Amino acid sequence: QRVGGKPLDKFEKVTHTVQMNSLSDVFSFDELTDFYTRVAQSVSGAVYSVEPKIDGLSVALIYENGVFVKGATRGDGIVGEDVTENLRTVKSIPLRLTESLPYLSVRGEVYMPRESFERVNQIREERGEKLFANPRNAAAGTLKQQQSSVVAKRGLDCTLYQIASRELPFATHWEA
Repeated sequence: QRVGGKPLDKFEKVTHTVQMNSLSDVFSFDELTDFYTRVAQSVSGAVYSVEPKIDGLSVALIYENGVFVKGATRGDGIVGEDVTENLRTVKSIPLRLTESLPYLSVRGEVYMPRESFERVNQIREERGEKLFANPRNAAAGTLKQQQSSVVAKRGLDCTLYQIASRELPFATHWEA
């Protein structure tokens, strides 16, 4: 089911099996050069994969036997909050994988697309409610709603970028 029924009174804590680190920003070529130098000094023959960074809220998704069973926020990187029911409402998050993998933990970013942000703020303005400052804050606030039916109406999206832990028939990100 995409939309849960009863409201939550609190979010349970979830201890991540693999620590969720924060991503660092680079705003200039000098910062990029410094990063490259640090990596080259500590990792011989490093290979890079460059992807756009979506500014949202980091989440961990856990699948067992191909079924989405748990989703959590990053929190402090070691302990996050269980937001499974709210993540079930995000249409881009598969509730069942095409293959029944024994165990898969992936990392991603939940965000609010600009169109959804503008629509939600228009509704909030019409109701006389305070507007969200930006899409990132709107996504974070939405994911922490106690009612998943509210989350479902706000049009969140998700992009996945990392396999954190797995029992899979391949060894690397590139093979996947």
